[in-house]
Amino acid sequence: MTIVAVANDAQWKDLTAIPSDIKWVKAASFSFDEYVAADAFFILDEHSSINYRATTKPVFINSVITTLKELNTPVNVLRINGWNGFLQRPAWEIAGTVDDNCKAIAGKIGKKIIEVKDEPGLVAATIIAMIINEAYFAWGENVSSKEEINTAMKLGTNYPYGPFEWADKIGINNIFNLLHKLSLSGKRYQPAPALIAAILNK
Repeated sequence: MTIVAVANDAQWKDLTAIPSDIKWVKAASFSFDEYVAADAFFILDEHSSINYRATTKPVFINSVITTLKELNTPVNVLRINGWNGFLQRPAWEIAGTVDDNCKAIAGKIGKKIIEVKDEPGLVAATIIAMIINEAYFAWGENVSSKEEINTAMKLGTNYPYGPFEWADKIGINNIFNLLHKLSLSGKRYQPAPALIAAILNK
């Protein structure tokens, strides 16, 4: 099995971490015509502008915020979360048509599939973004320091990272953009003033 990936160094490392008989190909420039013999593709650059209809092979895309419906993709395209810290997980959320071929690919790279609805944020990223947002509300209201909030969340919930550590790892712009998108359909997702200030002061 040959899989072609458009990925940064960290994503590439996470994708290829589990030994298997997959032949991985890291593509710098990309078109499906260059890799007609490939069995699947991972397009993890969220800003890629690619004609997904140029192949019928499974294409896994890193599209945490934008849905397949919005992208108007064909049925062979599936959404995953390729943000920092998520590809390492043993289970991946996948939105789209999960068929036997998709399951076989996930099995080859040692991932369990969790099928989720085609909605902005998928599930885990939405929850983590909300936790980060609440932490920014607390910090902005001088409830505690960032370090103390991180420590309290890790000790109290057994999270691997505190909310501000998550924000640094994922990227505060990603968090803000997701919250903004979600806030269009629900006021509870509106970014905290301190988070907005952190974006403006970058």
